[in-house]
Amino acid sequence: MIRPKKHLGQHFLRDENIACKIIASLPPEPKLVLEIGPGTGVLSKYLLADNTLDPWFLELDRDAAEYLPSILPGIRQKLIQADFLKYPLDSFPEDSRSGEPMSIIGNFPYNISSQILFKAVQHRQRVQTVLGMFQKEVAERISEGPGNKTYGILSVIVQAFYIPEYLFTVNESVFNPPPKVKSAVIRLTRNSRENLDCDETLFFRVVKTAFNQRRKTLHNALKPLTADIRDEAGLPFLKDRAERLSVEDFILLTREISYRRSNISI
Repeated sequence: MIRPKKHLGQHFLRDENIACKIIASLPPEPKLVLEIGPGTGVLSKYLLADNTLDPWFLELDRDAAEYLPSILPGIRQKLIQADFLKYPLDSFPEDSRSGEPMSIIGNFPYNISSQILFKAVQHRQRVQTVLGMFQKEVAERISEGPGNKTYGILSVIVQAFYIPEYLFTVNESVFNPPPKVKSAVIRLTRNSRENLDCDETLFFRVVKTAFNQRRKTLHNALKPLTADIRDEAGLPFLKDRAERLSVEDFILLTREISYRRSNISI
């Protein structure tokens, strides 16, 4: 057994029943599946056993990458030793299939789980499904809707392009080493939104700026973005706090801010 790398923030799943439940939650399409951080191979063996899938495996840790082929010989030709956050998904797994839709699955390292989701959002035209294990608090945040305290930046950015489903909670005892928090499995399915109908870069700035001072009304929280707008009277939602706004509300607000800024007389 390989030694878990605590500095990677990963806790290795050792419960076969939980592994089976996760695999059963993976949709049959797309066929191309990328597992992030296979570790000890508890999910990998079920992916390899499914002849309807084309599974690939991305492992950062050298010890794990050397260990996996010794217990799962079939993984050798599908295993890539690389950092997912730096890996070029545009060309995965090879240039001739660079546009093929894919799913991402994994028992994700908790300290980079948000970054994994942000990268999935960046590659949303390819990544149709994200299925994985997250810290329970993060899973709830991703799945939560407006009007709740856990609703935040991650909720809005993910829900702009994916439909989240909180599938089930997982106890600490099924991991090695056991984490200090509960975990949860969620599934994200690509929604039908092709674009945001607004300046996407500004949208992300509006969302992040609004939630960075979530206790303030948007009138005050968004001053860094609206200070040069002379007439704020007609801007929507300025009396609300960020947690009250839906994805659609943030799109409308971004569109209005963009329009006002583009019409500032010099």
